[in-house]
Amino acid sequence: MEKLVSQAIVENYFNKLQDSLDIDTAIVGGGPSGLVAAYYLAKAGKKVALFESKLAPGGGMWGGAMMFNDIVVQKEALPILDELGVKYKLYKNNAYLIDSVHATSALIYAATKAGAQIFNCYTVEDVVFKGNRVCGLVINWAPVSREGMHVDPLMITAKTVIEATGHDCMIARLVARKNNVRLNTTDGNVAGERSLDVEEAEKTTIENTKEIYPGLYVSGMAANGVSGAPRMGPIFGGMLMSGLKVATLIIEKL
Repeated sequence: MEKLVSQAIVENYFNKLQDSLDIDTAIVGGGPSGLVAAYYLAKAGKKVALFESKLAPGGGMWGGAMMFNDIVVQKEALPILDELGVKYKLYKNNAYLIDSVHATSALIYAATKAGAQIFNCYTVEDVVFKGNRVCGLVINWAPVSREGMHVDPLMITAKTVIEATGHDCMIARLVARKNNVRLNTTDGNVAGERSLDVEEAEKTTIENTKEIYPGLYVSGMAANGVSGAPRMGPIFGGMLMSGLKVATLIIEKL
């Protein structure tokens, strides 16, 4: 039985990874925008894999606000919650409350049920860059990167890449720096996020969700970080709508 258990896991994991070596979309970061994008892309029949450095996908949603496990969404995002089966209740005006643990679990479940493949404990240390286009990821185990071990990576090829890494915009910075290219931003560089402004940030999160270099898209907080817009705090409607927007852009492109 011991051999059977190990054999089942090794064989199935190898098959999952091998099946994800050449895909339509590779997503870096398993926060809310990345998970929503994974759901809609998979639902549309696209082959999508999401790579998350932490043990549990979900990004900043798990902790709610300062570990109070409630978060806020606006009315405009409710159709996404309805489709994903997330419960919510009206607080007042345009603010709806959702339980952050329930919501995060629902996003992960919906994405994987739709057919998206999620690989946790992976780090992305570079991109595949060919013909002046981002066309894949260079991956390694997250513990390898944390320990600073010299272990060569593997590669994933993809028609499109979504950066959903959050505040740091690590993929956009890497692409600009290593390849000396200009991004689709005001000055061609990563501007960096500004201080908090909830209303402005919720609007610009969606506006800044776009293709910033051939093959490379940004969503969620990375979209605002790349374009120099504010952060928004524990309100997540813009993040969810950003995930839907980036998936829609890629579906139209593919």
